[in-house]
Amino acid sequence: MLSVQQLTVNGRRDPLLPATSLQAARGGLLLVTGTRQDQRTALALALSGRMKPSGGAIEWDGNARIKQLRAASAVVDSPGVNEPEQHLSVRDLVTEDLALIPRRYRGALLSKPWLKVNRFEDIAGLWAEQLDAGRRIELLTALALANPHTDLLVVDSPDRHSGDPADWLPRLEELAYDAGRPLAVVATVTTLPDGWAGPAASIGNARPEPQHRPEPSAEESLPVRTLQEEDAK
Repeated sequence: MLSVQQLTVNGRRDPLLPATSLQAARGGLLLVTGTRQDQRTALALALSGRMKPSGGAIEWDGNARIKQLRAASAVVDSPGVNEPEQHLSVRDLVTEDLALIPRRYRGALLSKPWLKVNRFEDIAGLWAEQLDAGRRIELLTALALANPHTDLLVVDSPDRHSGDPADWLPRLEELAYDAGRPLAVVATVTTLPDGWAGPAASIGNARPEPQHRPEPSAEESLPVRTLQEEDAK
């Protein structure tokens, strides 16, 4: 389970990520809303261990080590971070992403057989920019899961490619509820889809922790009149 309490990321002027709390369990899909793209991306990177929080706590399966979180998670299609470059063909994109898998898990993963086994042969010759929203999310999540140790998927703003949730929501639900490989899936979105009744949270949903003021000294706690009388002596 992913457990987050009062997570914050400081920006240059305003908070890049205001205090946010959430939980995401294996076998479930959590949608987290936020109106600003930079905040959605900051959350996605922090949840996957790619950005160091400025405050708060984050744990994966009760472990607070960022190294463990990074090893178990994959961030998918994050703008300006790891979204596919538009000039890449799908074949080249697959080659690049498979090369990022740790060697001990990679085996003989080559783009051509991988595309065939995963039923992406029909789009192998397309440019990344030509992919429709549905095939895009299918391809990128499949690549993220090529690493057998990925247990947490964090998908950054899949709704930016299509205003129709039918283009991305069913795929995320399918992955989350797969009994053969139960994943914790988190997606940052602008708004919740109509009729969504599943787990949800919002960026900035946690109140900042109260600032503890030091206890007043004995002198400070005296009434003003008493202090004046002491000064007059």
